[in-house]
Amino acid sequence: MKYNLDKGCHAVYNLRFHYVACVKYRRKVLTPEISGFLKQVNLSVAEKFGVQIIEQETDWDHIHILFASKPQVQLSKFINSLKSVSARLIFRKFPEVKKQLWGGHFWSPSYFMATVGEVKLEDVKRYVQSQGDQEL
Repeated sequence: MKYNLDKGCHAVYNLRFHYVACVKYRRKVLTPEISGFLKQVNLSVAEKFGVQIIEQETDWDHIHILFASKPQVQLSKFINSLKSVSARLIFRKFPEVKKQLWGGHFWSPSYFMATVGEVKLEDVKRYVQSQGDQEL
């Protein structure tokens, strides 16, 4: 198996995630201007967490982010920061958005996140199982 590996002081790892968040009520508010601003905010938040955003793109009502993380990062805190900081700054810079999103919430409370691997699950299972075949 060949991985693109990241290294820390005491660990070698490969942690990649796909994250999707939807605008509250699926409102189509992510105009090109707001989308560009959102992406810059996300890069700033990610930098503070030591997270690398590999790719991010929006549609009118949701965003996809592919990112690499360190093992020390608490993913729930990172995601909560992405959502809260971006919502606060978007409402501040684009006050007209508040008219479409009442209640002070920009993002839906739920989101999707999955790990992204460089090998298939079946390949890893076979590799792990093969480790018991060796004689001591």
